[in-house]
Amino acid sequence: MADKLKIPGGALANRPLHFFWMVDCSSSMSGDKIGAVNHAIQECIEPMREEAAGNPNAQLYIRTLKFASGASWVTAEPVPIEEFAWEDVEANGITDLGKAFELLAGQLSMPPMPARALPPVIVLLTDGYPTDDWKRPLEKLLKMPWGKKAVKVAIAIGKDADRSVLEAFTGNPEAVLDAGNPEILTHFIKWASTVASAVSNPTSNPTEESAEPQASQEPQSEDAPEGRVLEGNISLPDLDEVDTEDVW
Repeated sequence: MADKLKIPGGALANRPLHFFWMVDCSSSMSGDKIGAVNHAIQECIEPMREEAAGNPNAQLYIRTLKFASGASWVTAEPVPIEEFAWEDVEANGITDLGKAFELLAGQLSMPPMPARALPPVIVLLTDGYPTDDWKRPLEKLLKMPWGKKAVKVAIAIGKDADRSVLEAFTGNPEAVLDAGNPEILTHFIKWASTVASAVSNPTSNPTEESAEPQASQEPQSEDAPEGRVLEGNISLPDLDEVDTEDVW
């Protein structure tokens, strides 16, 4: 039986689905790492548009949050996937992940997050250990209804990434993916971009009330399908045809 990553809520027509890229832009990400991130996310945009165009259940919005010496939004407001264009980020500075959690928490409150949205998807990419206080901002984030309900994935870039921090963020070791070279990193980023489609097309259709972010409501489990999957029947990326030799 495989592990699963819960997708709370259901596919209810025309609900917004917010997808967040959180990108570490510290100095240690310079060179191949940040180059692979920029290239891979750029290549994801058109497939995400195509998936969204064929999905009547949700309107997909994208935002990018970068962090290094401080944190800031690359996209000031949520952008519909049809209009989204990736802006390359550069690496320079330290790793203020706590400040990134603070900014994200501010956007997961209601408002600005609509109460009747689908669970947001948050993809965190980092290669190191936070240089600021990350625990209190993360606790605040995870106490928020949409912080609890969000589908959270972390990609650990290289051997220096602190898995304990990333597991605290995702709440599930299976949702932390280890990328030891540019090919695996690109593979994981492309996979992560497909999670929004899975969130808006769950295996069941609960009532409208079950999709609302009630703080006391716990996500419901589903029976796991065959294969290695996260909760909610999201299959983990297959590395059978990918070079897994570590270079970072």
